[in-house]
Amino acid sequence: MSELYHECGVAAIYHLPNSPISPLCTQQGPGEVSRLMPRLLLDIQNRGQLAAGMTSYDPKRRQILKTRRDVGSVTEVFRLNHRAKCESLMKQLVGRAAIGHVRYATCGQDDRSYAQPFERRHIHKRKWFSLCFNGQLSNYGLLRKRLTENGEHHLQLDTDTEIILHEIGRLLSESSGEPDWIELIGQATKDFDGAYSLALLTAKGELLVVRDPLGIKPMCYANDGRLFAAASESVALLNLGYEPEQIHSLAPGHAIFVDGNGMRIQPFAPSSGSAHCFFEWIYFANVASTLDDRSVYLSRTRLGEELAELEQADPRFDWNREDTIVVPVPDTSKAAADAMAYSLGLPSREGLMRNRYAGRTFIENGLARKAKAARKYTPLREVLEGKRVILVEDSIVRSTTMNALLDRIREVGGAKEIHVRVACPPIIAPCFYGIDMSTVDQLIAPKYFHNGRLTEADQQRMADDLGADSLRYLPVESIARAIDLPAERLCQACVTGDYPTRCGQHLYQIALSNEDQPADASRTYEQLAAALASG
Repeated sequence: MSELYHECGVAAIYHLPNSPISPLCTQQGPGEVSRLMPRLLLDIQNRGQLAAGMTSYDPKRRQILKTRRDVGSVTEVFRLNHRAKCESLMKQLVGRAAIGHVRYATCGQDDRSYAQPFERRHIHKRKWFSLCFNGQLSNYGLLRKRLTENGEHHLQLDTDTEIILHEIGRLLSESSGEPDWIELIGQATKDFDGAYSLALLTAKGELLVVRDPLGIKPMCYANDGRLFAAASESVALLNLGYEPEQIHSLAPGHAIFVDGNGMRIQPFAPSSGSAHCFFEWIYFANVASTLDDRSVYLSRTRLGEELAELEQADPRFDWNREDTIVVPVPDTSKAAADAMAYSLGLPSREGLMRNRYAGRTFIENGLARKAKAARKYTPLREVLEGKRVILVEDSIVRSTTMNALLDRIREVGGAKEIHVRVACPPIIAPCFYGIDMSTVDQLIAPKYFHNGRLTEADQQRMADDLGADSLRYLPVESIARAIDLPAERLCQACVTGDYPTRCGQHLYQIALSNEDQPADASRTYEQLAAALASG
């Protein structure tokens, strides 16, 4: 699963006015809670390592909103390893409120201009704001065309965050009085199709936190009566010091507004249900997080139990031998592997050590990418030699890492047999909601599985091609059982081909028609815009 990357994560913090200092602000007064933002971002760094940034609010500062953003990790961008330089930055960014962002790109380039938050300066404070965004608008091409077709508007960047920035800016320019921000965000997003959670901070000290009407992307918040905080994952709030009962998931289609009068939560758009991204529980979220009242750790352990049940029902495999061990692919498959091993009465062993400093394989191509994938894990011969290895993985996306890994487990580790078990159904369709897999030809599973059918013959054919002795995926039905949410409340489009939004389904049909052609993501969006414009 190390081949699959999320887009980003967002965070926000606000010390409520006219209230005592929160005990969570151990060394920060109300006017310096912005110092807590790097800590929040570190806890959601798993969601994006390409860039980071924050905007703080201080009404006493000449530059009321001040933004720092750059390419690099949170530690690099805020110089956390250099005390003096970090302190200098934090003094510049001091404020009673802040929003922050970590980014991995599914669109746009890998340079500083795409790092978030995006700040829109204006002479009127009510029109001066900063914005950060997690997700992807599947009708981006249509929205872009609508904005630019009269020739009077120009977009500098190739990102849907800029679209959102301009939509909000346009509505602010059309209004003459003070905006009702929840009503305004409802107007700005009424034509959006896709997934989004966002945080917005104004030069008047107003904070807005938003979650899309289907709740595809997660958003959690907490309030102890003095300090309000929000983040893409609950673990960031837990580590800040909030009690578990103080942490909640924002309901789909709802927004939180915080200003000098306190906090209010209300819907900004109608919501017909939910379509939570199931990959949050399977892979993306920190194992310590709880999203929409469902524990990530418990969901992953249930996936392992589902894998064990399939093994127990299959008479072809006899695992009651001393030479059999279960090995997780680090790190996120460990909970599933441990639960599977426990259910089967087998030892779970860490036979692979992950090299966290090997670099990112997803930005490489061809042989270079495969070579980096091979260096990412070190097999332990002391654990693997002569063993029948049940290798548990989260998913197989493009197969680059798995191919290289199986070779090294045999050659370096000396394993006798390797049986791959995947704690997820086959990924047969792209994601248009913020995960880095936007074309069918990027995926390995569609070459083997059709119409979602998991036959033993097709799984064995894939195992042979990968170099495994056997391979088994979980069926789609296992996901809802493991997360303990009805299937209709989850987005499972990448494993079913059934998308929760109209434009997502259109894009999938276009992607299927382009399957045998050279990949061209922009053409896909352009074709969608043309198709929707024609009705």
